[in-house]
Amino acid sequence: MALADTIFDLIEAIRAEIKLHHPELISIFETYAAEAVFGRQMIDADLKQLQPAASIIEVGAGSLILSCQLLREGYQITALEPIGEGFNHFRALQDVVLKVAVNADKLLVMINSPAEQLNVESRFDYAFSINVMEHVSDEKQVITNVLKALKTGAKYRFICPNYTFPYEPHFNIPTLFSKPLTEKVFKKRILSHQSLADPWGTWQSLNWISVLKVKKIIEQSNNSSVMFSKNLLHKMLERAVKDQQFSNRRSGWMNAIFKGVVSLRLHKLTVYIPAMAQPVIDCVVLKEH
Repeated sequence: MALADTIFDLIEAIRAEIKLHHPELISIFETYAAEAVFGRQMIDADLKQLQPAASIIEVGAGSLILSCQLLREGYQITALEPIGEGFNHFRALQDVVLKVAVNADKLLVMINSPAEQLNVESRFDYAFSINVMEHVSDEKQVITNVLKALKTGAKYRFICPNYTFPYEPHFNIPTLFSKPLTEKVFKKRILSHQSLADPWGTWQSLNWISVLKVKKIIEQSNNSSVMFSKNLLHKMLERAVKDQQFSNRRSGWMNAIFKGVVSLRLHKLTVYIPAMAQPVIDCVVLKEH
């Protein structure tokens, strides 16, 4: 069994505990378990470039499933998770995850403050965030703080929506030029969204991050560079077809389009779409000195 595949063992153990003692958490668990698997797959190539027992920080660790999995793989893990607005349901799920993941409560370093307040220097070999950067209150401050926390030559990899593309993935709605206008038109739909534990809190947390914003932040930095991958959309379309949890969060008509695109293998052409025009951001920020 491949090392990354062992995450399924952890997920199955957590699922058994939840079904037995916390059945009210099963729905959100399944969502975040799928996200943890996706996240582990996405950072696999990055991890293979690190030394054994490398020091890693997950910025926005959420359920802690992925952080605990990386602990099991031998990395030194710091999990930053303040549990911001719209995500209060994480606390109960975190307690179960820490209970099931043997010794995680002793080995996992937790930072319970926002990334905007992260204040460590040159400590980590690698940092990553999966679907977190769209929820922070100050993107520039977060990137600045994470870079400060990295050792020279280390990378910060983050994946999140790109709001230049006119689509909001949490609520499956088009975006209408700005967040206030989109809210005005779709507020009823936002408030009644069924698949989110706190739809209004989630909506308020969104910051409308974009490739252009990230580029401007890095241009103003004197110690970093950024690279944007154009391969993520291809993987996301395949995931929409293969991952039932993921497709359940999309409308029927969208899933039909995704299946058609993938069946015709047109999704392979998405690598030719400029990063700025893609609906997702997948970037690596390198700390140069």
